[in-house]
Parts: sequence; C-alpha cells; structure tokens
Amino acid sequence: MTQSSNTTWHPSTITTEGRTKHLGQGAVLWFTGLSGSGKSTVARAVEEYLVQKGVNAFVLDGDNLRHGLNKDLGFSATDRQENIRRVGEVCSLFSTANVMVLAAFISPFRAGRDAIRKKIEPQTFLEVHISTSLENCQERDPKGLYKRALAGEISDFTGISSPYEAPLRPELRLDTAGKSLEACVEEVVALLKASQIISAKATTE
Repeated sequence: MTQSSNTTWHPSTITTEGRTKHLGQGAVLWFTGLSGSGKSTVARAVEEYLVQKGVNAFVLDGDNLRHGLNKDLGFSATDRQENIRRVGEVCSLFSTANVMVLAAFISPFRAGRDAIRKKIEPQTFLEVHISTSLENCQERDPKGLYKRALAGEISDFTGISSPYEAPLRPELRLDTAGKSLEACVEEVVALLKASQIISAKATTE
C-alpha cells in the first residue's frame, strides 16, 4: 500500500492551545496485555469515571474496531501489525481533537506500540501494561479462547502460539489479579494526575 502523491494534509485553523482551553487535554492511554488480562474492563471503568467528572473520554476496543474499520484484517502477524497501525492513526486524530482515548488492545509487538507513541504529542501517550500473568489469564479465559488455542483450533494466539512482547518502560504496570476494579481505576487516575493530563480539581468536583 503506497500513499498517493495527490493528497495534501489540511491543518486545523484552531490552535492546540485554543482547543485545549475549551475542551481540556487530549491524550492516549494505551492498555496492552494478554487476552483476559482485564484491559477492556479497566479501560471502560476509567472511561466511566472520567466522563462522570466531565472529561471527554472514549474507549477504543479491539473487538469493536474489527466489526468495522478493521473487519478486512485477519490475525496473522502482518494483519495484526496493520490493525495496530490503523488504530494508532485513529488515536492520533482523536487526541488532536482533545479526546481522552482509552485504547485497549493486546498489541503484542513492541515496535507497533512504539510507533504509535512517536505519532502522539510528547507527554500525552501513556502506556499501561496490564501485566496479569498468562496463568491467571488462562484461568479466567472469559471467551474460551485459550481453551480453543490449546486445542489447536486458533492459530497465532498470543501467549500460546504467538509471542507477546511486554513493554520495557511503561508509564504504569497494573496486575489485575487479586485487585479490585476500583483500585485499578484509582491507579490509572493517579497516573493521569501525576502526568498532568488531568488536574486534581477536574476529578474531585
């Protein structure tokens, strides 16, 4: 796939400062981890918390995007890389529009996640590694995918027949095993405050 030479990027007439003044800070909170680790559960709980506090937050979920934008992609290494590349483009646009994007994707390859970080404004991409162990994820197996993968019914399944490259220096590591959902949300919100993505005032009023 090559980029057409007949396209031109059209910048907004609204400055980043002006948009932020009226809409708040945009950012990308990238949740990565094994299937069943709790990525989407934590992301949606954080979304609910932030929206209740007046923050324009929205979850991008891997399964949901495969129903539309990425429905033409399979699960080979090449397709998974393209899946994440497209998601990164969407995240970049959303964050530029001052949306707090909560992206919940296995995103197994470190290079793909690092490429997205480079596209986002500095200090507004926060990587959250949901570091729940493979053993705990297999015990949970909410969709029965590990059982099917171990039976040979699913190929290229992360953690079983395909590798997962854990982040080297994520902004937060969060193991959901033995931890309440409320405690997980508190840790993520604390990260947002420490990173000055949201203010303490914005989430306590």
